[in-house]
Amino acid sequence: MVHRYKSHGYNIVLDVDSGSVHVVDELVYDLIPLVEEALDKGLSDDMIAAQLGGGLADIERKEALAEILELKNAGRLFAKDDYEKQVEAYTGRETVVKAMCLHIAHACNLACKYCFAGEGEYYGPCGLMSFEVGKQALDYLVAHSGSRKNLEVDFFGGEPLMNWDVVKQLVEYGRSIEKQYDKNFRFTLTTNGTLLTDDILEFANKEMSNLVLSIDGRKEVHDRMRPYRKGGGSYDEIVPKYIHAAESRDQMNYYVRGTYTHFNTDFAADVLHLADMGFKQISVEPVVAPPEMDYAITEEDVPGLLEQYDILADEMLKRRKEGNPFNFFHFMIDLECGPCVYKRLSGCGAGCEYVSVTPWGDIYPCHQFVGEEDYKLGNVTDGIQNTELRDKFHNCNVYSKPACKNCFAKYYCSGGCMANSKHFSGDIYGAYEIGCELQRKRIECAIMLKVAAAMEEE
Repeated sequence: MVHRYKSHGYNIVLDVDSGSVHVVDELVYDLIPLVEEALDKGLSDDMIAAQLGGGLADIERKEALAEILELKNAGRLFAKDDYEKQVEAYTGRETVVKAMCLHIAHACNLACKYCFAGEGEYYGPCGLMSFEVGKQALDYLVAHSGSRKNLEVDFFGGEPLMNWDVVKQLVEYGRSIEKQYDKNFRFTLTTNGTLLTDDILEFANKEMSNLVLSIDGRKEVHDRMRPYRKGGGSYDEIVPKYIHAAESRDQMNYYVRGTYTHFNTDFAADVLHLADMGFKQISVEPVVAPPEMDYAITEEDVPGLLEQYDILADEMLKRRKEGNPFNFFHFMIDLECGPCVYKRLSGCGAGCEYVSVTPWGDIYPCHQFVGEEDYKLGNVTDGIQNTELRDKFHNCNVYSKPACKNCFAKYYCSGGCMANSKHFSGDIYGAYEIGCELQRKRIECAIMLKVAAAMEEE
């Protein structure tokens, strides 16, 4: 499979199954689909050269065609799909749990309008995780991690700082068992920032591998969607704290993470607002919401949103040349090594390699399934009991999802978010079409930025 597109002055050709990226001139760009069509008909190289090579004097066309066929024979263009052969090995392998989302608090002091968790309470009773339940969860993770050394644990909510003492106790407990079991816990804290203090930040900088700091961008955008429960926005309170946090971590190992909605389809301005404040690690993602919600992304929004990604990519190119770059999470891509084949096929590993644990110790495939009883896997005391559901998640990959079959982005998005697929199509094997459209655009921009960087180095 070959994907061609034009972006920011480059003619880019992605050979999907080899992962090769080519920057070509107009002639090669136009010839590639003709060669692909000829190959599909079973024509040999000599027959293709005779059919598409033009007249005797058409030297440029002959050279371009020879270049294309050389790339084909080197396995860098029109490559065969070798990944599909790995599916059986992937589905047959024994998985281990590598990552856990600890719902340290099903409570929140904000009332974010788009919160998938029902303003942090997951449409159920408020609850704070006890140390005992958290300890059982970490023990479960260690016991089911096999020989995996690095284990990821995200303290999540609601707002985890509402249960900060337990967070500290669990970090201390995790550190106390690392040597015994030859493990290394990499803790992450996801927070709305309102309760962040210097003491908390000092502890986080010592113990947390990553910080995720929630902010939606411009003040009017943020305060509209992320107010306090009693009213009033949180922007003015959190911004100084976030700037201090980012600087205290040398602008590394954190993200300011936002959500854009139907109300700010000019979201590139929000990303650039965050960059202008000095943040170097930025993630702003589309809201995922039922279509009846007034803030939900609509099909009519999509063309404008695709343009916003181009606007953002343009500005990132400009700022990089000026020596003032920043990272945008959805434009970060590794073309040289990238994730292993299993990760390319399976994505996040929800339900088998990654699980979420509620304050009461119940286990769900991920944080977006928490509270949906049909998706409860088990608990930290008795382990996973719904093995049929676990196996369904285990077998979900880009070859078991029909919508992924002919998509050029499948090895980069790995089938997308299974929760989004379920909530919009009714099945984790389905697809969230709007999300797919946006993801394809992000991948095109990400590849273009890599191309531009490579060209700048020449």
